[in-house]
This record gives sequence, C-alpha cells and structure tokens, in this order.
Amino acid sequence: MNQFQRPSVSSTRDAVYQALKAQILNLELLPGAAISEKEISLTFGVSRTPVRESFVQLSQEGLLDIYPQRGTVVSLIDLALVDEARFIREQLEAAVLRSACEHFPAAGLQALRTNLAMQQACMEQHDYKQMFELDEAFHRAIFEGSRKMNTWAVIQQVNVHLNRTRMLRLATDHHWEALHEQHQQMLHAIVTQQPDAADHLLREHLQVGVADQAMLKEKFPTYFK
Repeated sequence: MNQFQRPSVSSTRDAVYQALKAQILNLELLPGAAISEKEISLTFGVSRTPVRESFVQLSQEGLLDIYPQRGTVVSLIDLALVDEARFIREQLEAAVLRSACEHFPAAGLQALRTNLAMQQACMEQHDYKQMFELDEAFHRAIFEGSRKMNTWAVIQQVNVHLNRTRMLRLATDHHWEALHEQHQQMLHAIVTQQPDAADHLLREHLQVGVADQAMLKEKFPTYFK
C-alpha cells in the first residue's frame, strides 16, 4: 500500500475512501483480504475516525464486509451484482451511442481518436491499470460528446462491481487487441452514422465480459462468492 498523501481539497475521510476504493479496484487489495482500522490509520497517517467512516461507506457499496468483533475484509466479487451492473450499463449506453451516431462534435471525435492512439501505445507496455483508465475514458468521451454526463454518473453508481471483473480480466490477459478493435469499430459507426451497427457493437462488447466471468471464476475461485 503506497504512503498516503493528505490532499488539500478533499476531506481526510473522502481522501481515505477514494484511496481504499482505488486500491480495491486496482487489485492492490484483493478480494477476501483482511484489513484493519489500525493498519490503515498507521499507513495513511490519520486518526481512526475517518478510516472507520470510510469503511462504512465502502461497506454500503458492497466493497467491504464488516464483521463486528471479528474484523473487516475486502468483499468477494458478487457476479449477480456484476451482471446487473452490466445490464444497466448496456441499456443506457446503447441509447447514448445511438444518439452519438446522429450528432457528435468534431472535438469529441478527436478525443476518441487520441484515446485509441494511447490505447495502442498502452498495449505495447502491458499496463493494465492504464488500459482500464483509457477504456473508461473512451466510453466517457462518448457520453460527454453526447451531452449525457448525468447518465454517465448514474452508471458509475453501479459500475464498481462490473469494474472489478474488468480490471481482473485486463490484469490476467494482456491480449487487448480485440478490445481495441471494438473501440475502433464504435468510432467508425459514430463517424458513419450507423446507429444499428453501433448498438450491436456495444452489446457484443459488453457481452464479452460475461464469457470472461466463467474463466475468471475458474482461475480465481477464492475471489468470488
């Protein structure tokens, strides 16, 4: 766990919460790992109160399991929650992508092209954390160009469970060519204004994760409920 740097803007509690959430998502804290208020307090150099409050918030999001008098562990990945998150994202993003195919700003197209170039470079570096961030940024740019950022915010509320499996998949398999190709095809569908093709591509893109889940559960059985 990296030494915590106390930010100047966020409150201590929010900073601890964001740091722990990132470590869970980035697999620095693995599913099933035990953590304690004392350990986190010492590592981050803060009192136990903001740590305790962060634990409660992460527990409410399903990322920590708190057992009174016994301890706290990083929650196992619940595939039922992953599938529901995928379903919500698929329905909302498909609608946004159709809108993008009707009208999308030139600046937005350039942002997508730049992102794809960065993905290509990342594929050569095998940096799974950066690849995840670029994947997220690509989809976010579609929502931003379509002026649907409130919809993106709704998705983020449930996406954390899906993101854990996405990150695990990227960390496990560095063959990201298919992911990059699907993103390229989505951009082409937006540029050529083909909403049906874009819809099909997105659903196919998200369904890949369903197939990956079985592989991941077989390879990492202790990470899943």
